[in-house]
Amino acid sequence: MYVWGRLARTMATASRRGPYLIGGESRLAFRCLPTDIDFNSHLNNARYMMLADLGRIDIFLRAGLIALARRNGWAPMIGGLQVAYVREIRLWRRFEVVSSIETWEGTSVIGRHRFVLDNGETAALILTTGGVYDRRGRRFLGIDEVVAALGRSAQPRPPTEVERAFMVSHQNLREQAKRA
Repeated sequence: MYVWGRLARTMATASRRGPYLIGGESRLAFRCLPTDIDFNSHLNNARYMMLADLGRIDIFLRAGLIALARRNGWAPMIGGLQVAYVREIRLWRRFEVVSSIETWEGTSVIGRHRFVLDNGETAALILTTGGVYDRRGRRFLGIDEVVAALGRSAQPRPPTEVERAFMVSHQNLREQAKRA
């Protein structure tokens, strides 16, 4: 299955995985296909981002965020990401993308996507930052506001040292991009 097929499968099977609860995980199983590889016969670096998108979409669907966003004119948006590749995913290899919402602060949420090989080893880790944009109000919503609108009462944990460094690095790069 190519990108659209994988998206359709993720959407069609989301309800089978049950509701997403903050602090939980999304687990999506894949196989590295010929359409996923680069010249080294392993998963293309861009494909990691696409598969992480599917992990986020699964979370958003199962948490009720997609339906809520459509009703309210909101748009979940990714702000940036950082990837660490530690093992290759070769052609035909099975793997899972394990995604989670780690914590949030203000209008920014930190997501995590771990690519796990069929033997349990981590192949890559992606940290993401994003938010929910209110198109009508022309502002990013506080994540606490989004969590409350979803009918949840979860509280964020303090960011880890790695998450804090990622957030600072992302903010610095964002400021540089605005000046360029």
